[in-house]
Amino acid sequence: MSLVPTSSYIYTPLNQLKGGTIVNVYGVVKFFKPPYLSKGTDYCSVVTIVDQTNVKLTCLLFSGNYEALPVIYKIGDIVRFHRLKIQVYKMEPQGINTSGFASLTFEGTLGAPVIPRTSNKCYSFTVGDHKMVEALRVWASTHISPSSTLVQLCDVQPMQYFDLTCQLLGKAEVDGTSFLLKVWDGKKTPFPSWRVLIQAHALEGDLNQIHRLQTLTIDILVYDNHVQVAKSLKIGNFLRIYSLHTKLQSVNLATQPSSLSLEFHLHGGTSYGRGIRILPESNSDVEQLKKVLESADLTACHHHSASSQPECEDSFVTLSSSGSVSLYEVERCQQLSATILTDHQYLEKTPLCAILKQKAPQQYRIRAKLRSYKPKRLFQSVKLHCPKCYSLQEVPHEDSLNTILQDASTKIPDTRLHNTLLYDSKTWSTEDQGGRKVAVHFVKNDGILPLSNDCLILIEGGTLGEIFKLSSKFHSVIPVRSGQEDLELLDLSVPFLIQGNVYYYGCKNCSCLRTIQNLNSLANKTSWIPYSVAEALGVVPLEYVFVMTFTLDDGTGVLEAFLMDSDKFFQISASEILNDDDLQRSLDAYPWLECFIKSYNVINGKEQQIYYQIFDTTVAEDLI
Repeated sequence: MSLVPTSSYIYTPLNQLKGGTIVNVYGVVKFFKPPYLSKGTDYCSVVTIVDQTNVKLTCLLFSGNYEALPVIYKIGDIVRFHRLKIQVYKMEPQGINTSGFASLTFEGTLGAPVIPRTSNKCYSFTVGDHKMVEALRVWASTHISPSSTLVQLCDVQPMQYFDLTCQLLGKAEVDGTSFLLKVWDGKKTPFPSWRVLIQAHALEGDLNQIHRLQTLTIDILVYDNHVQVAKSLKIGNFLRIYSLHTKLQSVNLATQPSSLSLEFHLHGGTSYGRGIRILPESNSDVEQLKKVLESADLTACHHHSASSQPECEDSFVTLSSSGSVSLYEVERCQQLSATILTDHQYLEKTPLCAILKQKAPQQYRIRAKLRSYKPKRLFQSVKLHCPKCYSLQEVPHEDSLNTILQDASTKIPDTRLHNTLLYDSKTWSTEDQGGRKVAVHFVKNDGILPLSNDCLILIEGGTLGEIFKLSSKFHSVIPVRSGQEDLELLDLSVPFLIQGNVYYYGCKNCSCLRTIQNLNSLANKTSWIPYSVAEALGVVPLEYVFVMTFTLDDGTGVLEAFLMDSDKFFQISASEILNDDDLQRSLDAYPWLECFIKSYNVINGKEQQIYYQIFDTTVAEDLI
């Protein structure tokens, strides 16, 4: 690596970022996900940073080269990003890498050497950069809490998620979806560690050393996307394993009372930063770990292994006849749930086999894996629901809307209804389609036309394409037609209100329509809240809901649970799914779900059947 002379860079404080700009920034790491293989061919890393302005910035970084992404080891590290593009996502600035992006990472510990981590051979680093790193270290020492997730094995507790700094002693393939790592950090766990039964010839590593250190060694089962990383590790590597999960398992022995062992799992996925990273020997945490390993009482360890009773085979996780570890034998359901319970925390978990034997109605708390769901495409699950008559209907297709609007466009707007106290009107003729007449009415606020981003317009004779273009320029659009005395809503087969990409529909059965002049009853004619507009025009608004069937499996039984929800379960409005299908990927991972379900009876003819519905459950924000 070498330093190259260059002109000074300008660094933008995080509270001064603007969308559409390319900036250089410094920040302290508040959260990160180690690089992982994305759905495509690139690696991805998520990093949230903060600076002295106390403003956070989340950055989504992609690269075809794993080494090109920021080399971050823990919360509190300091990063420098050059040529970071700022975009606005969900009303918040977000950083993404673009052409020429480069990063440096520094240890955030006060007093540690200021040594950049980067795969670049040439980079600039000035006296000013050195001062910037030191200033951030000082600030972070009083404003950023040290990572409480970094734990030594002697302090590990059951049902805990933590980060572990350790050395790899052995590894072995267990089956196609799981891999064994044997590691140590020089400390002994408060409970005996479980043992995965592996044939000696299948285990890579120094068997004598592993046996000698067996009371200080733990077995970790690694799953799914982490398996390839685990396979690439070399014996002796120093590792940081993020979001490692422990569980205390009771082991029943025929010859003695039940004993307890501590299991260690690195579950699939990247939620909460799960992953594995190799640490260089120059890392300060590794240097400290080496001292602990060197001072470990190996003599006592050897004495213990020589004098203690051989471990009973029953305390091991056994392999099936095929040589693979059963999914439920190793309790894969202890994987972090993709859902959060919002109520009824007092309910104990009930296995599905017990639920299937009980009568309805009942309420249950369950934990199970999503095996399948219908419909297969999430946008197909979105329906329109009337909260008054409880009817369900399909969301109209664009072709149907276009047909209705084209038919309505053949009617000429009535000029007698133009330019009232409520709105100003403008009419034009199209160049084709026989000179079709289109009228747009601009609704005023206290007699004054507001700016376009606050303005509601009423359109007569417009096509779907024209309405779509107008909805991107104006706050709200209402399709209307000329009535005998006033403008009226066109037809509840089309939206009664359009805001951006969201179309609001009304119930034909329950609505009692009023004319457009009733919008005068709204005091604020710039916010245009859909519910208020609907109330003024006599519309009972339909709500977008997800209507889905989940097949759930907890290893004891399988049941189908029904979901009908507008925005609580996925924490995103069902209408947004029609325009953004990103949530589909979360379901396609078939995660574990902890949720509440209620059973109820349905009469089909003469036969009574029990159905199940999910309630008071929401998807974790990390998956959204």
